[in-house]
Amino acid sequence: MKLTLLGGGGFRVPLVYKALMADRSRERVTEVRLHDVDQQRLDAISQVLGELSTGRPDAPQVIATTDLPTALAGTDFIFSAIRVGGTAARAADESLCLGHHVIGQETVGAGGISYALRGIPVALDLVEQIKTHAPEAWVINFTNPAGVITQVMRQGLGERIVGICDSPVGLARRVLTTLQQAGLVNPDAGAVGLGSSGIRMDYLGLNHLGWLQGLHVDGEDVLPELLQRPDLIESFEEGRLFGSPLIQALGSVPNEYLHYYYFQREALAADLASESPRGAFLSRQQGGFYSAVAALEGQPGAHDLWEATRREREKTYMASSREASGGFERDEADLQTGGYDQVALAIMHAIANDVPAELVLNVPNRGAIPELGGDDIVEMPCTVDAEGFHPLPVSTLPAHARGLVTNAKYVEHKTIEAATTASREAALLALLQHPLVDSWAVARTLLQGMVDTFPELAYLR
Repeated sequence: MKLTLLGGGGFRVPLVYKALMADRSRERVTEVRLHDVDQQRLDAISQVLGELSTGRPDAPQVIATTDLPTALAGTDFIFSAIRVGGTAARAADESLCLGHHVIGQETVGAGGISYALRGIPVALDLVEQIKTHAPEAWVINFTNPAGVITQVMRQGLGERIVGICDSPVGLARRVLTTLQQAGLVNPDAGAVGLGSSGIRMDYLGLNHLGWLQGLHVDGEDVLPELLQRPDLIESFEEGRLFGSPLIQALGSVPNEYLHYYYFQREALAADLASESPRGAFLSRQQGGFYSAVAALEGQPGAHDLWEATRREREKTYMASSREASGGFERDEADLQTGGYDQVALAIMHAIANDVPAELVLNVPNRGAIPELGGDDIVEMPCTVDAEGFHPLPVSTLPAHARGLVTNAKYVEHKTIEAATTASREAALLALLQHPLVDSWAVARTLLQGMVDTFPELAYLR
């Protein structure tokens, strides 16, 4: 099979390639096409992949190109992980928002609106290119904000696109491991959310805005075992972020990104106090990586540079949120791979081999959340097979979650309206209604700052 990676010069591409090299299934990817608009990034990642595949004659062939039709023609799967404006734009979003004492995080913060306003027009163009050059391909979207971009692209691609995120899988895996280490769950229960096993997640919400309400192991919900033990709750990452009193009050375990909502003041204070907010850190770190690989001039060492950079990136993930929760280091297990790359591989396996797998995906609502429209993209467990993606039964959203989810979806709709109709008013309403923006005046100032910073937003009028 052929796989096209849009954003093929992206830093996390080697994770996908490692997963593909480890694949021994009957229908496996034998050709990987990397597409990027930045030749230096393509060259650097191509060198990393070349070092990874040394001595592996069965490794997937790599084709790197800046020509989109070449990358798409005749491909079987498309994995979209683009970042319009790169990490420099992320840093600019964050800086602009923090300058007005507003959280600027790239998906759940106000920076996510700016990111979406830049990304939606590019996503719509990609849809047309895919319809022309790869109409039969399945599209797996990881481009953020994942729910927004998936919803936009689905309007043109229909049932052949799905959005993915590794946060729900990581959350459930940490809960399961905690219970296993406490001797409360069979240590050989199986994998979480990456394929077929005896484990099913009862998880529902939007991308980066969901709650784990149950974790079923061989038909039995083991989450209540966790919820009655404060010591166990505060032994894993999300438990330390939120604290046992909040998690017990909610009766569910929130996605880590809900920390920005539940601890808005503390998260903002930590961001403002940081010498290097996340966006600025990644821009500097990744810029250094790509420059360092270029300086090798083809000599070995690219993979070692990548691995050192990756570990530093994982160690500092959500550092300001952890600081706002009292400060703690990530567990060693959370620094390993096995996230979105494994989800993407599991999707391809299930479709290509017609072997059903259960995964947490971004798919149309279809009544799972009654307050939302049927075509609204939500995040929930699904069965995947050769026919596509089929949502599984889940618990209804708890009362405390409904208002937040409904409001967040309104913001998404207004953001999409702004990008597709060039409506400045819709963009302002998206910012105004965002729960992390607290003033109409601030919303107006932020939007003007975004337009002034990014030429791509000149279309807003």
